[in-house]
Amino acid sequence: MTNDTLWSGPIVDAHQHFWDPFTNPHPWLRSEARIPFRYGDYSAIKRRYLPGHYLADAYGHDVRETVYVETEWDPSSPIDETRYATSIAERFGLPSAIVAQAWLDRGDASSVIAAQAAFPLVRSVRHKPGGPTSLDQVGHLRTLMSDDTWRRGYALLGCHGLHFDLQTPWWNLHEAVRLARDFPRTTIVLNHAGLPSDRSVEGLKGWHAAMADFAEQPNVRVKISGIGQPSRPWTVEGNRWIVEEIIAMFGPARAMFASNFPVDSLCGTFDDIMGGFKRIASRYPIEDQRRLFCDTAREVYRTGAHPRAAAAQ
Repeated sequence: MTNDTLWSGPIVDAHQHFWDPFTNPHPWLRSEARIPFRYGDYSAIKRRYLPGHYLADAYGHDVRETVYVETEWDPSSPIDETRYATSIAERFGLPSAIVAQAWLDRGDASSVIAAQAAFPLVRSVRHKPGGPTSLDQVGHLRTLMSDDTWRRGYALLGCHGLHFDLQTPWWNLHEAVRLARDFPRTTIVLNHAGLPSDRSVEGLKGWHAAMADFAEQPNVRVKISGIGQPSRPWTVEGNRWIVEEIIAMFGPARAMFASNFPVDSLCGTFDDIMGGFKRIASRYPIEDQRRLFCDTAREVYRTGAHPRAAAAQ
């Protein structure tokens, strides 16, 4: 039975960022910085973005908890970023969980992972594995997911009970499948739906096949986020098929909605995106909507352990 009612209950935003590039070391957010970016010109987000800004953007949506994801802070001081995110949580009550930075192939990986795991809000680690940036490079280049040194660092996550947040294009997911099989006790959380940026028939066919293979691994989860397109507004019509196919492949118990704010403010308002997810999800039973908007993220990142979350329940 379908519900056909927009979700109005609590939301756990499974992927968002806070930053202050005027005070903290974010090389890519400096005013003069120019890096290749999937949404094109990103000058509009080279600004301070703190909980007050986020809550103003999210007005009208019942966001109870959020997951802060590392912001490509200067990699020479990853622990400083976690201290900063923790201080924001202590001051504002958000975020409710942290995905920390750790470079798994560096010589200090063991000590950095141990130090990150010691922070009460850290639940996961992210290190973008690089590799092929286009489909025609697959077979010629590999990501760090196939590098022995990186994999030794990855193995340490399980020793500390940490997840791994994976951001990589869909054409690299065959390596992620091997990673999931080789380390079955470590949960992989795929960021931004495998980055389905190529919306051609062939592009979507390749994305779907790669995601279906990845979804077969029991220790993986997926964030439905970051699916905007450059120079195009975020619309329900443009994203409905992708969202519905992810839910069909992974199921509501392994998928979660997220805003990716402020990055995805380059594609639409918070209401455009989260409200769009609500409209797309309205066809599902209410218990499935609760999982997609709240319970899956709360289970994966244990956000309900945060004092603000507990008070709101």
